[in-house]
Amino acid sequence: MLRLFLIGHTYKYECEKLCQIFFPLEKQRFAEEGEPFVPDEAETRVRISLLREPNAVRGVCEAYAPGADRLFREEEPLGGASTEEECLARVAVRALSAMTGFDPPWGVLTGVRPAKLMRALIEERGESAAEAVFRGEYMVQPGKTRLALEVAKAERALLSAWTPADCSVYVSIPFCPTRCSYCSFVSHSVQQARKLIPDYVELLCGEIAHTGRVARELGLRVMSVYIGGGTPTTLSAEQLAAVCGALNESFGAADCPEFTVEAGRPDTVTPEKLAALKQAGVTRVSINPQTFSDAVLEGVGRRHTAAETIEKYELARRAGFGDINMDLIAGLPGDTPEGFADSLSKAIGLGPENITVHTLALKRAAGIVTGGEAGRTAGDTAAMLRFASSALPAAGYGPYYMYRQSRSVGNLENVGWTKPGYACLYNVYMMEEVHTVLSCGGGGVTKLVDPPTNRLVRVFNFKYPYEYVRRFGELSERKNGILRFYGSEAAVQ
Repeated sequence: MLRLFLIGHTYKYECEKLCQIFFPLEKQRFAEEGEPFVPDEAETRVRISLLREPNAVRGVCEAYAPGADRLFREEEPLGGASTEEECLARVAVRALSAMTGFDPPWGVLTGVRPAKLMRALIEERGESAAEAVFRGEYMVQPGKTRLALEVAKAERALLSAWTPADCSVYVSIPFCPTRCSYCSFVSHSVQQARKLIPDYVELLCGEIAHTGRVARELGLRVMSVYIGGGTPTTLSAEQLAAVCGALNESFGAADCPEFTVEAGRPDTVTPEKLAALKQAGVTRVSINPQTFSDAVLEGVGRRHTAAETIEKYELARRAGFGDINMDLIAGLPGDTPEGFADSLSKAIGLGPENITVHTLALKRAAGIVTGGEAGRTAGDTAAMLRFASSALPAAGYGPYYMYRQSRSVGNLENVGWTKPGYACLYNVYMMEEVHTVLSCGGGGVTKLVDPPTNRLVRVFNFKYPYEYVRRFGELSERKNGILRFYGSEAAVQ
């Protein structure tokens, strides 16, 4: 348990996120007004204060750890261009780093999109000044600052041809053959939800058709289509063909620059499914090993072997796919830096166009956390990412998109690496939030972006497949919210 005391300010969310960096699995509770800030053997206590004095304002952080024999305290006067929130964040990071011995690689940054922040700073102040802000005001380590700069520059090049009429389409298939122990996504194993799938696919095709009519009404141009999950290849070849057919009919998916399907679980990939995807015009697929260690795969509930991953990757090549992504996860239970290095070397040896390196995120709903298996140390995971940051450039891959998740082991990041000319446009559009993403299916979230103002509005689909099927009739009104956002009052039936 961590008890958080806030004095003289209302930056509750930011302080909570900063403490989460250092104590990702601790439940947090805010202290009541007047509650004494004294050592407690049963919980960590952190007090973050903004002290307003006649001639100065100071940020102060004080922290007690169970069993510690002293108070850890840091303070800083508010000055220069710093905001109150930034001042409080720096004193909190310094105090908690001293108490825990952990120096967070991203400093005070808690947001999902550090490269987007870097890109904005570059546009406003130039590269050198942007780097200085990251390393100074934000306390970001030099290696992570360079990574953010590289990704920001890659994204800027990829976005150079963007127009305000552009959009992307995301389709959710929230079913998997089994649930991995690290997963917290809205997905259901087919053992639990098999009977829902036929109705779900039929209704999904209807939603795609409706959303396509909305897009045509608005004159939107589709730049990328992405079918994700879950595991889309949990569906049969016929069901995949139906979904892709609906996307082609409503959005011209086969003719847009990029059409991706996650065939992420090798145990769901068959020649028939790959043939159906290829015939439908899919240009890019993911075949995701996560690790090439059979023991680690078994430990996290992946019901396939490393040999099967290689077999299905080669099957995708023979099916004619010239753009393949492979995902790996750093920090899985039972893995080691040496084991991860072996997995990454095997992935590089296969030669996929993209390799995405994720950091294990300790989400509360994931079995790895609820079952008490989250034992990977931050130091080992950081070593895995250091190896990736040297091995991938040496093999001809460059970083092109990046995001961070809360409760990632070691406060680390997820990075997409690509060979020249194969960056996934959808990933960049989604992370940078530069244009509208129309989402269909259970758990889908449409993101509406107004480029001139950067206004962003989210339209949520029903979260769970059974709810999506049961309440499908209500989705039309939600989708008409897209028309209202763009100022069109015509209702699409």
